[in-house]
This record gives sequence, C-alpha cells and structure tokens, in this order.
Amino acid sequence: MAHIRQSKSTGAKPDLRAIGRRIRQIRGFEMRQVELAQVLGITQAQLSKYERGRNVPTLELLLKLKQFSGKSIDWIVSGEFYRERGKDILENYCHPSMDR
Repeated sequence: MAHIRQSKSTGAKPDLRAIGRRIRQIRGFEMRQVELAQVLGITQAQLSKYERGRNVPTLELLLKLKQFSGKSIDWIVSGEFYRERGKDILENYCHPSMDR
C-alpha cells in the first residue's frame, strides 16, 4: 500500500520517512553513508537527511538510486511496484515508445 498523506491545500504528499527507510534499505548494512553519498554525488549529511525523511529526494537522486540499486523509482517513492507492459509506468511516461 502506498504511503501518502493527504493535505487540504496541496493534495497528496509523499511519506518522506518511508522513502528514507527504503533509501536506507538500498544502502544496506555493508555500506556506510559516506560511501553511498560518493556514489550518488552528494554529501554524507545530505544522504543522512534523505534517510531520516528530512529532505525530498530530487528526480536526479531517484534516478541515481534506481541505477545503483536496480529498484524502480515507483518502489523507492511508494514501496509498490507498478507494471505496464513489463515496464515501470514512470519510465513509460518519461521515455514514451515511438510506436504509440
């Protein structure tokens, strides 16, 4: 189930703590924050804020996490996998097929 909070003024908001937990899960126990931060091109302090749900991950960061981990952006953001013709919905949206 997706972790989304409703706000009257802005609509759905991502659950940053849940996203942070998934980023921490991607890092695993074998890797230190400073090591993953170097891979992602950010500081250890920035990674710590993402993992604690203090900052909203940028699209660029989400793409780097996807590339590093093999996890879908859908999973990183919502904890769920969405499939459409075997591809992530977000990938289809960002890179639509030319034959449509």
